[in-house]
Amino acid sequence: MNERWKYQIKTGAFWGIFMSVFNVMFELQEKPLAVQLSSPVFYFRALVFILVGIFVLGYVNWRQKVKQKGNQ
Repeated sequence: MNERWKYQIKTGAFWGIFMSVFNVMFELQEKPLAVQLSSPVFYFRALVFILVGIFVLGYVNWRQKVKQKGNQ
């Protein structure tokens, strides 16, 4: 696996997990934690966050990293 994909997976997965945890904490007022974790919607939303993080956020961050490295 090349460096770009390693970087994208590392940053995108971190962002996706962070957003999933943040959503759980935000919705604790409405639904208890056990109800949220037992819902398939939680896992679908977490998967979407992770995939968007890897393919969109990770790619944009990689391009920015390469651009900054080229300027130095």
